Amino acid sequence: MGLDPGLRRLALGTLLAAYPGPVPPGWAVDLVAEGLAGHTLFGTNVHDPAQVAASTAALRAGRPDVLIAIDEEGGDVTRLAHATGSPYPGNAALGAIDEVALTRRVYEAIGAELAALGVTVNLAPTVDVNTADENPVIGTRSFGADPARVAAHSAAAVTGLQAAGVAACAKHFPGHGATVADSHHELPTVDVPLDVLRWRDLPPFAAVVEAGARAVMTAHIRVPALTGDGPATFSRAVLVDLLRGEYGFTGTVITDALEMKGAAVAAGGVGPAAVRALAAGADLLCIGAQVDAELVERVVAEIVGALGDGRLDRARVEEAAGRAAALAAWTRAAGATSTAPDGLGYAAARRAVRVEGELTGLDRPLVVQLHATSTIAEGRVPWGLGPHLDGAEELRVVATETGPAALRQLAGDRPIVLVGRHLHRLPGGADLVTALAAEHPVTVVEMGWPSRWRPAGVRAFVTTYGASHACGRAAAEVLGLAG
Repeated sequence: MGLDPGLRRLALGTLLAAYPGPVPPGWAVDLVAEGLAGHTLFGTNVHDPAQVAASTAALRAGRPDVLIAIDEEGGDVTRLAHATGSPYPGNAALGAIDEVALTRRVYEAIGAELAALGVTVNLAPTVDVNTADENPVIGTRSFGADPARVAAHSAAAVTGLQAAGVAACAKHFPGHGATVADSHHELPTVDVPLDVLRWRDLPPFAAVVEAGARAVMTAHIRVPALTGDGPATFSRAVLVDLLRGEYGFTGTVITDALEMKGAAVAAGGVGPAAVRALAAGADLLCIGAQVDAELVERVVAEIVGALGDGRLDRARVEEAAGRAAALAAWTRAAGATSTAPDGLGYAAARRAVRVEGELTGLDRPLVVQLHATSTIAEGRVPWGLGPHLDGAEELRVVATETGPAALRQLAGDRPIVLVGRHLHRLPGGADLVTALAAEHPVTVVEMGWPSRWRPAGVRAFVTTYGASHACGRAAAEVLGLAG
């Protein structure tokens, strides 16, 4: 016996699915016509602008008000530019510049590019206050470690995106910045009293609510004072009492991807996670990146089943679907209103670069880039100085597999420019830099989160506050190595 058509459509109206490849398969468009709220685009869905525009047009053929979302944060997290790296600096760089009007312009430019391609919701900005240097998943995605600065730039980012006609989704409520675990792989814990959250983590969310953010994304983090043993995504105390009651948010609550282990393991699967998120007050459920028609139908069946067995109240699901529909209506009414100015991101990235020490004697250097893994949020996006070098030799190595003596031999009488991300916590990175600098002229370029670690003996320490294409070019220019 099949599902009740009305209940199936109701359940579909709370879901953000995804599909593989550059062309939406028939089932993805059919689900939109049958009531699916929308799809999220990932790097695998993006080949070039014309192809993305054709894909979004195909989805709108299923239903004109379909939500089409993407994670386009600029900086280290980009989908549109996943093949080359983003032409914009990320939040850490913008926070370092600390010019709120510039942050607004950068995000309006990002929004203009998205709107031109038919994308209606940006799962950005990241408004977490990155108070943990060892944070493996936020880092340069954050505007900084100061709540007031992050709040000001978060509001500016939201205003910029929405001025371009793209709905902003501020993330990750109630704050992922103090974690030292990645919620893609496990359930991180932030074990602090609520008053600490109020002064440290929550000011940016208050600011984006005040700025009119159309959506807020939940965090798959455990805050024992609020959530008990489960994640915030499943907590009414977080989503209803705190976000809606205390902070007055009236927009759409979107979950982080339910396929992430921080949610799926806690609930026993994506379907049960969807039910628990809806019950807690979430409105639009992001299933994740690895989605097919069968998974969507399993999640729908779980929601419909929960309506039948009492785990979900129909009024709650209708409220959720209504908020998702209201978000879609806003995106249709907003429309594209801006254009992206040429070169804005590159100029901004150049302003963010900080130099400690002297940039001298860098003729014909050997540029050594230390391999660093990427998070799931970042994906495998090219980074570094390589594409921007004018004649300088570049070598890419693994810190634990290459010793200082070998690098000195390869460099000969040339200075070494050593490029890395999060060098202070890269396995073998700190030791390699220190040993190398003890006997050879070394300049360090840090393209990750700017920690307090500084290696002894280096000639200069350059911080870019991110590893986007724009940040790489900015570093090469500052070093005098760019073409």
